[in-house]
Amino acid sequence: MFKSALAVFSATFFIASLTACSTAPMTTSDIVSQLAPTGTLRVAINYGNAVLAARNAQTGELSGTSVDLARELAKRLNVPVAFTGFPTAGKVVDEVKTGTLDLMFLAIDPLRANEISYTAAYVVIEGAYAVPNASPIRSNDEVDKKGVRMVVGKGSAYDLYLTREIKNAEIIRVANSQEVVDTLVAQKYEVSAGVKQQQEKDLKRVPGLRLLPGRFMEINQAMGTPRGRSEAAVAYLRAFVEQMKAAGFVGDALARHRIEGAAVAPAAK
Repeated sequence: MFKSALAVFSATFFIASLTACSTAPMTTSDIVSQLAPTGTLRVAINYGNAVLAARNAQTGELSGTSVDLARELAKRLNVPVAFTGFPTAGKVVDEVKTGTLDLMFLAIDPLRANEISYTAAYVVIEGAYAVPNASPIRSNDEVDKKGVRMVVGKGSAYDLYLTREIKNAEIIRVANSQEVVDTLVAQKYEVSAGVKQQQEKDLKRVPGLRLLPGRFMEINQAMGTPRGRSEAAVAYLRAFVEQMKAAGFVGDALARHRIEGAAVAPAAK
């Protein structure tokens, strides 16, 4: 009994220390086999979120902060990395269920946590509303009213959040975040909701719209691995993210990819 209790204590201490430290976590063969069971780190990249990644329209090449983090993790694990690009976060979550992915970069959400074990956030971004210039809506707390139709990207973090929080307005879902503002204008809806950077980008090409001040939610972007990977492997991933934040890797990547309006997430508690 004493040996069993000691083993449990040792494992718990190992996991806690990995998660808390800001230095590079120790890589073991067991962790490699858990995070890259096929011998290749299979990574999903959501290029629909411009803060996380971009996809070259001509070559299909993926780049961005999430790509840089995945490459660094693969380097630590000493395995090759294989990227699969997805236009939406919802499609990433669907693919997780097939068992063909090892690593993904998504906003933390309790519904997604049924399928994914998350790290703490590595980047924090904002969700913002846009409305036509002539709209009487002036603040975020005026949005959730009868007669207001709100356009969102289906399956996005803000769709999941607003589905729980909105009580009176009607939510209109479109295929991806790139279609949100265009649909707002084409269908003469009242509000669009999305990642602030995407909304700002769209407002530069679509005249007659304005952002509401502030944010309607804080979006915590994290790394994740499918449920069922060992606790030690998940703890390793969590410690890796903390080390990448503390060492300035995440901040440098945001600057290198010229991402504005996103902040490196604070250290995990």
